[in-house]
Amino acid sequence: MMNTNDIMIQLDNVSKTFYIRDKRHGSPLQQLGRFFSGNNLRKIEAVKNVSIKIKRGEFIGIVGANGSGKSTLLHLMSGVYKPDKGGTAKIFGNYIRLSLGLGFNHELTARENIYINASIMGLTFREIGREFNKIIRFAELEKFVDTKIKYFSRGMRARLAFAVAIYTNAEILLLDEFFGGVGDEKFREKSDQIFHKRILAGKTIVLVSHNLLPVKDHANRVMLMHEGECVKTGSSEEVFLHYKNVLKVDQLKIENKDLA
Repeated sequence: MMNTNDIMIQLDNVSKTFYIRDKRHGSPLQQLGRFFSGNNLRKIEAVKNVSIKIKRGEFIGIVGANGSGKSTLLHLMSGVYKPDKGGTAKIFGNYIRLSLGLGFNHELTARENIYINASIMGLTFREIGREFNKIIRFAELEKFVDTKIKYFSRGMRARLAFAVAIYTNAEILLLDEFFGGVGDEKFREKSDQIFHKRILAGKTIVLVSHNLLPVKDHANRVMLMHEGECVKTGSSEEVFLHYKNVLKVDQLKIENKDLA
C-alpha cells in the first residue's frame, strides 16, 4: 500500500474542457446568427476523468498521438490549467516544468531571462548570482550575455534553457519533450552526460514524449493517452503493445472514412 507521505502528484477524476470559436464558412448574416445563438463555439474535451497517484522517485512516461491530451495533462499537474468542476489536481513539493525555450521573453537579454527563469524554478537571486557564470559558460554564450533572446538561433535558445534547467533544485520535474542532450553533436554529448547525472538522479519525473526510447529506458510506469482518456497504465512493454493496436484501429477508421 502506498504511503500518503510518498505521494508527490495526485489527480482525482481530472477533466479539462475547452470551448473554441468555430470559424465555419457562411454569409456574414449566418455567422452573426451563430455568434448570438452560441452555435459558433465548439467543445473540445482535452482530458476526461484521469486519476493517478505518482510517488516519490517514480519516473512516469506519458505517451500518445498528437491531440491525445498529454500536454494538457502536464498543464493540469503543474497548475497552469485548473481542472473542470469535480476533479482535483495536487502536487506536493518543489517542482518545475521543462520545455526547451519555455518562459523566455524574446525582448529581454540572456542575463535577464536567466534571472527570471531560474527564480521561477525556485532559486533565489543570490543563488542565481553564484551560478550565473556557470550557466553562461555551460551554454557557451559568454559573448551574448546582454543580447536579446530574439536574436538567438534556435540552438542558442535550447542551450540556454538547458543550462538554466540543470542548476535548479526541484524535487519534481515535469518534462514536455525535454530529455537528454540538445544542440550540436559536441554540446549534445556534454549536455546528455550532465542531464543524467544532475537531473535524473533521485527526482520524481513525469515525461511527455513522442520518442518512446527514453520512456522505455527509464520509466517505472507508462500511461497511454488516447482522445483525452488514460486507456492503459502499466509497464512500457504492455503499454507500447496497446499503443500499437490503438494506432492500427485509428488508421483503419481513417481508411474506412476515406472510402465512404
